[in-house]
Amino acid sequence: MSEAGAGVAPTAGDPAGLRYGRILLKISGEALLGERQYGVDPAFCAFIAGQIAAARAAGVQVGIVVGGGNIFRGLAAAARGMDRATGDYIGMLATVMNGLALQDALERVGVPTRVMTAIAMNEVAEPYIRRRAIRHLEKGRVAIFVAGTGNPYFTTDTAAALRAVEIGASVLLKATKVDGVYEADPVTHPGARRYTELTFADVLAERLAVLDTTAVSLCMENDLPIIVFDLNRPDNVRRAAMGEPIGTRIAAGGSPA
Repeated sequence: MSEAGAGVAPTAGDPAGLRYGRILLKISGEALLGERQYGVDPAFCAFIAGQIAAARAAGVQVGIVVGGGNIFRGLAAAARGMDRATGDYIGMLATVMNGLALQDALERVGVPTRVMTAIAMNEVAEPYIRRRAIRHLEKGRVAIFVAGTGNPYFTTDTAAALRAVEIGASVLLKATKVDGVYEADPVTHPGARRYTELTFADVLAERLAVLDTTAVSLCMENDLPIIVFDLNRPDNVRRAAMGEPIGTRIAAGGSPA
């Protein structure tokens, strides 16, 4: 573990000046709440869209996985007696609604966008096909991946890791409400340390609440770094793609190249 930042060099094949030329951005459903208690805040969607537009303008290819917790959580419903698989499918549909809301916000600022779903619903979104998704990214379109993996019992964190690996992303950006990973909840423990660097092994061994263990393991097996950062600060998506030292970087170990 490290509490000191380190510089990074551009990845081979990525556009000049970019540390990560293709990113997978994981946005929780709760992030879309903004100041609301339920549903989607159009003003905060517009704020997110502005950050994504800035990253795209810098040459970054952007894929997004969005959660559905602002509308429905399958695991919570299962705890109250609902069949887990049924609850998870309802949660997947919630991610579709969020994806469409985010698409609208992006297109309002002139960003071409495609929503791709793991559950067929041709009237509102394209089916997820890996090669087609990559082609959208190559053409400068933002691809929003919804409906998780299409299977119950898997979180959208796992869907984000899976899609990131499938599309050949250089990094998985985990957008949160805090500026990185802490040793304890900074809300209830104001003196908690924030890490600037962690290894995958650190996260798994310490059971740090970053992503679920399946997602972390998938990233570790495919040597896919994760950056946990604060989405509420303007321009952080672009800054992360440029390799600026924001948030917490999680990787296999050692200083980044």
